[in-house]
Amino acid sequence: MTSTPTKPPVALPDLAGVQRRTLVVLSAAQIVGGVGVAVGLALSSVVVDELSGSTVISGFAGTATVLGAALLALPTARLSSLGGRRVGLSLTYLAALAGCAISVAAISLGNWPLLLAGLVLVGGGSAGSLAARYSATDLSPKGHAARHLSLVVWASTVGSVAGPNLAEPADRMGIEAGLAAKAGPFAFAALAFAVALVIIIGGLRPDPLKLARELDGAPEPGPGRHRTIRTGLRTLRETPMARRALVMIAVAHTAMVSIMSMTPVKLHHDGSNLNVIGLVISLHIAGMYMFSPVVGWLADRAGKVPVLVLGSALLLAAAVLAGTAGHRVWQVTTALIVLGLGWSCGLVAGSALVTESVPIDRRPAVQGLSDLLMNVCGATGTIIAGAIVGILSYGVLGLVVGVMVTLAGLWLVSARYRDRARPA
Repeated sequence: MTSTPTKPPVALPDLAGVQRRTLVVLSAAQIVGGVGVAVGLALSSVVVDELSGSTVISGFAGTATVLGAALLALPTARLSSLGGRRVGLSLTYLAALAGCAISVAAISLGNWPLLLAGLVLVGGGSAGSLAARYSATDLSPKGHAARHLSLVVWASTVGSVAGPNLAEPADRMGIEAGLAAKAGPFAFAALAFAVALVIIIGGLRPDPLKLARELDGAPEPGPGRHRTIRTGLRTLRETPMARRALVMIAVAHTAMVSIMSMTPVKLHHDGSNLNVIGLVISLHIAGMYMFSPVVGWLADRAGKVPVLVLGSALLLAAAVLAGTAGHRVWQVTTALIVLGLGWSCGLVAGSALVTESVPIDRRPAVQGLSDLLMNVCGATGTIIAGAIVGILSYGVLGLVVGVMVTLAGLWLVSARYRDRARPA
């Protein structure tokens, strides 16, 4: 009796259609999940500031969400390696949903430590957003990784820009429903994360990572192969370009989170109301996401390293604008838009470079380490940013961030020059 040879579940001519469906599903989840992330982001530092009475402690609001994204990075990568992208992404949105419920309870109790604990889990929304960008590249044709990745990043624009402006209406609705002041936005975010979870569970079929591995002939996942940290570190030691990409992603994210997390507090202390704060954050998030398809196209055409250098220059410009803004809201707003653009260059070009530099069977491990590193650095940055603004000033924070991104950009350029000068 002869056995019938096994075939891929999707014929090769249909891969483009599967990839289109994957991008649509990921983009839909990004739109809805982006609302949840942005609604909480707009108010978290302000609420912690009010409950604790401390500007320094308010910086821990951004730290908590970034730390949560960092803590979920490796479990998400490991679950993705073992069970596919659908399982990994589901974990992130489920954690964010639970975090929102805890945050609502904490605000009702006036308990800022419990609120910070809830915000750690809310960071799952950011972890899901970051992991989704890598999911978009599993089935990308060669030379299209940055463009496909950037489309999913761009999808966050709708939800993320709308989110901060929904904070005040959600707050009013929450109060009318009997919730404590400023608890309504977190209840609204919980609903958004629940919808994103349903989209991923029901729509991400076939799983892009499973299909890509099958078509590539990569080995089946197993407990011995998927020690995420060990596999990722070994791969990074063997791949200098991936190491550089990870560093630049981490620097861009640290610079962005440090300035962004303290801007609502600065504006609040300067007398701006929630509408102004929401508008500034919305424009910042628009800068982060709206032009990402252009960034992705440029990275695929001009090269990832030049776009990373461009990102460093934009981050430096943003730091200078923010640090010298004083009480000028228009200048703070401009700084936040440019800050978002610089972050977009770092994230899109750096993530595509990571993906293209390592083999598919090791990608989840390296991608998980990438998200862990960027979020740990971001969490550290928000702690330091809160201390700098509380003890010194927002202007000094701009100076510190400017020095950091300048050094990183010079290091990348010098490493690239050494590569070209090295004899073949």
